[in-house]
Amino acid sequence: MKGYVERRAVELAEYIIENKATVRFTAKKFGISKSTVHKDVSLRLRTLSPALYSQVKEVLELNKAERHLRGGIATKNKYLRLADSKNSL
Repeated sequence: MKGYVERRAVELAEYIIENKATVRFTAKKFGISKSTVHKDVSLRLRTLSPALYSQVKEVLELNKAERHLRGGIATKNKYLRLADSKNSL
């Protein structure tokens, strides 16, 4: 069982790096919880593969820095959809 967890951590890390994916999107893609993804790539990966860990850390820090922008875009789109639905009535 332990080998599976280690392989999963590396697979998640590679996916995040290749796709510049967020923890949430990665969790949805692999069908596991966000907590599991975060634990795998932040705790387990640090001891398994420090080089891979540093690459994942860069992507996650970039995602964290851009998070407020994505939230603002989502809110804008929400209100645009609401306005469109009112106009079509």
